[in-house]
Amino acid sequence: MLLRTTDPFRDFDRLTQQLLGTTNRPAVMPMDAWREGDRFVIEFDLPGVARESIDLDVERNVLTVRAERVANNGDWQMLASERTRGSFSRQLVLGDNLDLDRIEASYDSGVLRLVVPVAEKAKPRKIEVSSGSSDREPAAIES
Repeated sequence: MLLRTTDPFRDFDRLTQQLLGTTNRPAVMPMDAWREGDRFVIEFDLPGVARESIDLDVERNVLTVRAERVANNGDWQMLASERTRGSFSRQLVLGDNLDLDRIEASYDSGVLRLVVPVAEKAKPRKIEVSSGSSDREPAAIES
């Protein structure tokens, strides 16, 4: 009697989890974002990625982050492979209230940190209220 120890559906499920990720371990780069006063901070986890392989692009309101984790080649046999390798890409649609010309980026200890300032036009401001009395003469318009 032949017992089948491998389940093709389980193997297929494991492959799709590695390629597409799961809720516990997504295949895309995990991200946190928050607001600190007049700036937004976005952090991406990119462990094992060389700083030189990170590429940031902004086109209109779309921020694209690309990175690559290369596989180590050598004279050895892989025993377990749970860390995804290859190219990663993520796009964020940013609002009109951010100043995309002044984005600052830094990379330290496997964390890419972006600081995006709030645009001046989107910052809260005070508006002076004038009195509506009619005893003032209208100002002359100079041409």
